Amino acid sequence: QVQLVESGGGLVQPGGSLRLSCAASGFSFNIYAMRWYRQAPGKERELVAHISNTGGATNYADSVKGRFTISRDNAKNTVYLQMNSLKPEDTAVYYCYTFYNKYWGQGTQVTVSS
Repeated sequence: QVQLVESGGGLVQPGGSLRLSCAASGFSFNIYAMRWYRQAPGKERELVAHISNTGGATNYADSVKGRFTISRDNAKNTVYLQMNSLKPEDTAVYYCYTFYNKYWGQGTQVTVSS
């Protein structure tokens, strides 16, 4: 069955960095685009970053441009989100998403606080 397992979340101080990983299984990872979304308390889930199946095209929300980088390793069936210069407003649960059956991961909490 399809699985998306996120990891790498945690508590970090403002200005710090985290790298999220999403390990995929149960589908042909290399033929599907992937996305990271996030949902803060009391807010709707929002798209953070998108990457094409080859990794050759990426898109970002305006709020994270220049600070976050999405990448993927098709040999490892894994998509990453490198997050730098983190701000308190980046605090949210971060979810991995595949267009295969519109499947979501379980999410990983990121908290940016001093």
